[in-house]
Amino acid sequence: MALSQKLIVYIFLIAFIFAVGISGTYLIGHYEKGFNVPINSGLTAAYYTTVTLSTVGYGDIVPVSNTARIFTIILIITGIGIFLGALTSITSELVNTRVEYLTGKINSFEKRLLRKHVILVGLDYINVRLAEKLKEKNAKFIVLSSDINLVKQLRDQKGYRAFVVDETDENAMSQFEFKHAKSIIIDMNDKSKMVYALLVIRNIAENSRIVAIARTHEDETRIRGMKLGIGVISPAEMASNLLSQKIEEL
Repeated sequence: MALSQKLIVYIFLIAFIFAVGISGTYLIGHYEKGFNVPINSGLTAAYYTTVTLSTVGYGDIVPVSNTARIFTIILIITGIGIFLGALTSITSELVNTRVEYLTGKINSFEKRLLRKHVILVGLDYINVRLAEKLKEKNAKFIVLSSDINLVKQLRDQKGYRAFVVDETDENAMSQFEFKHAKSIIIDMNDKSKMVYALLVIRNIAENSRIVAIARTHEDETRIRGMKLGIGVISPAEMASNLLSQKIEEL
């Protein structure tokens, strides 16, 4: 999981408050003798800072001067505030990651990796088989489908980068960086929904290579008639042509 900018800031602040705590403890303890025991080393100052920020408070080192007491109060209040903020940020990151997993929403880190990838839209037979082949070749690809159960199955059992999305929702689809895709394959068994999906995808991926899988000759004719500059493959037509050639050779 990539660190968010907010979490990085909190990590920096934690390191900063430790540095201030160690430096302040050493200066006040060594030169002002503000504690009940001398602070003559960085290790002792680091020990007191750690014990104070963790609110353990063993009591072996105690501030005795007003300066040391004020410094300790500021250190505790500031430290607790920063630690609580960091804890909230980490918890939020974990929750958001889980939500992204369950809903199929892509996170910002994954989005940055989407370059020269193959996008499989829909999970009819051809795309299911194609995903298996791409997985075998370690190719970079993602699977998009509105079928929640099937997407979850592909994620959990096969380890695919599969996401739940309405294929006809342009805003939802645009997050998957279609414009940077190497190839886009649409294979959906819902003919009406596929037509809308083709329009959406062509709109958000004007220069990408798009191929639609047509079930019948009529489907192929309809898609070509849309004149979207989309390639069309009809497995049934290819199979029938191949068989006719084989028959003629007999």
